[in-house]
Amino acid sequence: MKTIENISRMSTFVKMMKKEGKSISLVPTMGYLHEGHLSLVKAAKKHTDVVIMSIFINPIQFGPKEDFEKYPRDLKRDEEMAREAGVDVIFYPSLKDMYPEGYATYVTVEKLTGNLCGESRPEHFRGVATVVTKLFNIVKPEVAYFGQKDMQQAMMVKKMASDLNMGVEVKMMPVVREKDGLAMSSRNIYLSDAERRDAAVLYQSLKNAEMLVKNGERDARKVTKAVEDMIKSKQSARIEYVKLVDAGELSDVKMITGEIALAVAVFFGETRLIDNTTIMVK
Repeated sequence: MKTIENISRMSTFVKMMKKEGKSISLVPTMGYLHEGHLSLVKAAKKHTDVVIMSIFINPIQFGPKEDFEKYPRDLKRDEEMAREAGVDVIFYPSLKDMYPEGYATYVTVEKLTGNLCGESRPEHFRGVATVVTKLFNIVKPEVAYFGQKDMQQAMMVKKMASDLNMGVEVKMMPVVREKDGLAMSSRNIYLSDAERRDAAVLYQSLKNAEMLVKNGERDARKVTKAVEDMIKSKQSARIEYVKLVDAGELSDVKMITGEIALAVAVFFGETRLIDNTTIMVK
């Protein structure tokens, strides 16, 4: 495994691989890897010759009061984990390389980004779309892998790649969870012991909602209220949103029919966690 920190060197490497006829996949990350990231690598290794993992903490997807400065960083740890998982190249560009002085170009994807996380983080998806566009242009992968925990983000990137004819297949892979069901996230390390115990309620509430729907409940408000009540029972929890949305457009639904997604964003102390599940109703 090699680590490339320069954009021009990354472009040269990609050209060489393409010339040799090798297929390339990209796993975009902000580092501080966990098993969720590594599951994306495992999927990528099955379908392409060269797996490139980007590690870049993207400042323009963080709001002014969010955790950019304290976001966990440990490149040595990430390199060891990536090597063991079979990553071929880590792309680790600098901030000044990605956003040089005078940078003024941004990418916006409409509709899909207006609801859910987009309501409280209006600049977040513009930042994600911009950096992913840059990564796609630099690495030129045939396939890129994203996790379903960030469902809205993955759907936005898939739409962007299609709309802009990027020639990249975007695959959304299942959520990887801890033993108690908590979705793996680099931000989980922020949680205190009590907050970590409380956070398990996210998965529990999603499973309870699935059971309610399975047993015939079709009123979206009754299902979301049941989720809210479970989460509110935890002392450290503060709900940002609990929503049932159409799984294609991410628009709010009143009645549950077809394929829908239940998505939640909840603060445990100062740490914001998200999770979701999809439910198919015939």
